[in-house]
Amino acid sequence: MALNLETIGKRIGPMTRVYTWRDVVLYALGVGAGFDELEYCYEDRLKVIPSFSVGSIFDFLAAAGLDSGANLAGILHGEQDIIFHDTIPVEGTLTTEGAITHMYDKGEGKGALVIAEADTFHDNGRKLFTNIFTLFCRLDGGFGGEPAPKEDFQFPEREPDFVEKAAPQPGQPLLYRLSGDVFQLHVDPDFAKASGFAKPIMHGLCTHGYACRAVIKHLFPGEPERIRRFRTRFSKALYPGVPIETRIWKVEEGRALFRVVNGETGEVVIDRGIAEWLTPEELALRERSKGIRFDERVAIVTGAGAGLGRAYALDLAKRGAKVVVNDLGGARDGSGEGSTRVADEVVNEIVAAGGEAVASYDSVATVEGGEAIVAKAMDTWGRVDILINNAGILRDGTFVKMTPENWEQVKSVHLDGAFNVTRPAFVKMKEAGYGRIVVTTSAAGLFGNFGQANYSAAKMGLVGLMNSLEIEGAKYGIQVNAVAPLAGTRLTEDVLPEDLYERTRVEYVTPLVLYLCSEKCGDSGGIYTAGMGHFARAAVVQGPGAVAADEGAIPTAEAVAKNMKKIASIEGAGEFANAMESLAPAMEAFKPGKEE
Repeated sequence: MALNLETIGKRIGPMTRVYTWRDVVLYALGVGAGFDELEYCYEDRLKVIPSFSVGSIFDFLAAAGLDSGANLAGILHGEQDIIFHDTIPVEGTLTTEGAITHMYDKGEGKGALVIAEADTFHDNGRKLFTNIFTLFCRLDGGFGGEPAPKEDFQFPEREPDFVEKAAPQPGQPLLYRLSGDVFQLHVDPDFAKASGFAKPIMHGLCTHGYACRAVIKHLFPGEPERIRRFRTRFSKALYPGVPIETRIWKVEEGRALFRVVNGETGEVVIDRGIAEWLTPEELALRERSKGIRFDERVAIVTGAGAGLGRAYALDLAKRGAKVVVNDLGGARDGSGEGSTRVADEVVNEIVAAGGEAVASYDSVATVEGGEAIVAKAMDTWGRVDILINNAGILRDGTFVKMTPENWEQVKSVHLDGAFNVTRPAFVKMKEAGYGRIVVTTSAAGLFGNFGQANYSAAKMGLVGLMNSLEIEGAKYGIQVNAVAPLAGTRLTEDVLPEDLYERTRVEYVTPLVLYLCSEKCGDSGGIYTAGMGHFARAAVVQGPGAVAADEGAIPTAEAVAKNMKKIASIEGAGEFANAMESLAPAMEAFKPGKEE
């Protein structure tokens, strides 16, 4: 069978594998770990030996070998290069996808090289590692392909810095193969003899695991998560039961060269080894980047002296953001002179925890106040990346008793306040080409609530503001969303029933808001409800409607009454990206063939 050159570039996978801590421990035992390395063998303190990254995706390696068309009787694992992107969890589902990338011809009688590359992701969404496989196909040379590129590689001319001796057991391949590499060469005497060996040989990847353990033990002991790269060339077969030595040269901080030799003959079994690892600081940075982070981002939170605003400010700061804590410090209904105390307390709390924050006591209800809030961020840190419009007051009353003053005051804080702060912030975000804005709407605005006509109107006005800003900000990297929180705060303590108030802690809302403020969020123009750990999207939709008169004729009120059931139906309703798009159903209603 000849090598199949048409498989170059053809995708292999995706292939999935579910694994548990038992698979991790079985692999560790297969590569010689024991009581002296319980972190690899005991589920109570378990860590994954990084070379498990190859052992966990044998299916891909086998598929690459089969797809290549190579003669399986002459196929050997030639080289292995692994790039690590993240710490390997002790359990989960791995998804691997890749392709054969190259086929090199070493010449007639000298064999061929098949190169395949695969990326593996965990079900937590993170990319764990990239494997680059080189298969040495002993019986497939001379097909007229390009020669393999040459590489200069030299070990230091001195004794190794570390030598790790090990003694694989005669039955080591029988244990190691249970991790998935069930190739007959390592268990079947007849197959081994047909392949030119006196008996079954050690898996190259089993010896590879021994080497990986040795490198970690001497260079960054007990911290396998620090590994960044592990590259090897398999140069000589090894029989089970033969002792080995891993010889390691540390050439600089974060980089070492190594080889594995036959402890009896001195022959090199694994050659041209390269190990690279992270510093503790680099590891800490990678760990921080796993979740949603706001390092170097500047956030403004209005109404941040208590309740939801305080929770947003604290969580943003905890995740690395620099925060402008804005709060006038007034009463729940907006009355009084205000106080600097509430904003200062939140700032002090952030600073005490190691974060960065400054206080702003300006009122969002004036244009000057909004500009001053944004100026505080610009003067302190030179940028604005995130704005959470959270400030609010309540002045409830039935509509008949609603005074113009109470109407205006609620509107000026909620709706006008969002305009006053968002406009100068939007300008700075547009200049920077990035921004995240959250406005705070309410179920009262979306669905109405008794005695809150002023509040409801302002909150629904914020949805309209968000809809337009989402369109205007799209080409500048500015995302705008609305959140309708259900939370027990001073604004809702006498609105919500007592038992419900206790179940609506602000901590149940903050996760959604933080996500919407993050770089990971790709959504804009959404309305979301959040409370008690439940999150949902709300939307303004339009039903398919109905035609109440012939084209060109003006419908009568009686015709509308006759068709009202169809007009009012929401069945088959849809959303529209903008006002112009919402006109499409009416424009298309009279097209030929359109059913009424």
